[in-house]
Amino acid sequence: MGLLLPDFGLFFWMLLSFSILLLILKRFAWGPILKALADRENSIDEALKSAEIAKGEMARLQAGNEKILKEAILEREKIIKEARDLKDSIIRDARHEASLEANKVIENARAAIEHERIAAIGDIKNLITSFSIEIAGKILQEKLSDEDLHKDLIQNYIDQINLN
Repeated sequence: MGLLLPDFGLFFWMLLSFSILLLILKRFAWGPILKALADRENSIDEALKSAEIAKGEMARLQAGNEKILKEAILEREKIIKEARDLKDSIIRDARHEASLEANKVIENARAAIEHERIAAIGDIKNLITSFSIEIAGKILQEKLSDEDLHKDLIQNYIDQINLN
């Protein structure tokens, strides 16, 4: 049984050396190890808190980005609608201006045609008058070779002029 039960002296020295080893380890090793573990735990906690803050900030920024994107889409649609309205307005105004200008050109053409027609009628009247005078002159020359007939015709014209 001597192998199974240690002697009291051996037990004492083993207990003493183990206690000294524990004190040395506690004083020089466990303190720094436990401090390093506590620091590591604190840095992990701080990193988790920072990650949560960053996650919240990222969610906030993403919501802000979505809001800005929606506003940009609405602004783009508003600008496109305004551009379409402006285009339609310009086209409508251009058509109206073209219609007014066409009407003005048509009226000017009508006035010019009427003026040309009146001038042509005046020219035709003058030409007819000129031809009539020439024809009348030739007819009168032939018929009025007789001086008495010529005097009677002049008297007749004078009488008609006084009546008018």
